Amino acid sequence: MENNESLKSRRSINFFEPNIEISQDKILELIEIANLAPSSFNLQPWKVVVVKDSERKKVLRQCAFNQPKVEEASFVLIIVADPLAIEENIDRVFDSWEKLGYMQHEMRQTYRSMVYQLQGEPDSLKRKFFAIKNASLFAMNLMVAAKGLGLETHPMDGFDEACVKKEFNIPEEKIIPMLIAVGYLKKDIQLLPRAFRRDLSEFVKFERF
Repeated sequence: MENNESLKSRRSINFFEPNIEISQDKILELIEIANLAPSSFNLQPWKVVVVKDSERKKVLRQCAFNQPKVEEASFVLIIVADPLAIEENIDRVFDSWEKLGYMQHEMRQTYRSMVYQLQGEPDSLKRKFFAIKNASLFAMNLMVAAKGLGLETHPMDGFDEACVKKEFNIPEEKIIPMLIAVGYLKKDIQLLPRAFRRDLSEFVKFERF
């Protein structure tokens, strides 16, 4: 299938063609596709800040240890993991499940209890892990979708989270697993061959670790 080719050909691009604007419609198309990512109980604990204005990218670049690709990329996505997504989304998710026939009304409280048992209370470490794991599924989905739309990406964890939160008005209780730079490969850049990947025999185990 085509998505396998996207996975095989996707690379983390350090050099983007600068000054190329990507339409808001295409950005929203990309995010809409990525938003189909799976999540625990379909609670979708992610939010996204799109940074495409040149002045705002300069600010973000300073939060990202002055990495040029932040400014050169057409836009950068701040991926936000939201531990409070359960409280925000659970009733809408369950309403949908009831309407579509996934759940009988009398099971609603049972499922609610299961969510809190598995994911913990809002300020717990379990809840933070829940948000980060699921937001990372969204982020990977987004990078594969971007490749399918002819775009290149680079996931970034080299940034000052406190700086990003302050400059982009992101609440303290949210978590930023990564930034994703998105755009087109710079002209005349020849990518080096894909670097070292472990042999499957080094990390794949069957039945027991």
